[in-house]
Amino acid sequence: MARKCEVCGKGQVSGNNVSHSMRHTRRKWNANIQTVKVNDNGTVRRANVCTRCMRSGKIVRAI
Repeated sequence: MARKCEVCGKGQVSGNNVSHSMRHTRRKWNANIQTVKVNDNGTVRRANVCTRCMRSGKIVRAI
């Protein structure tokens, strides 16, 4: 599954883990991507969408 939202383009972000002793190691944050059925101009298809887009109503869910 792709780690990118098909609506807004939100994806994986990288940064550093910082321990108490201030050592830095690389880490990554994944977007909360869900595979949902979307009603796209009358056709039902599966799409990878982040939960922020689902909550804000940017897509129409198909049941």
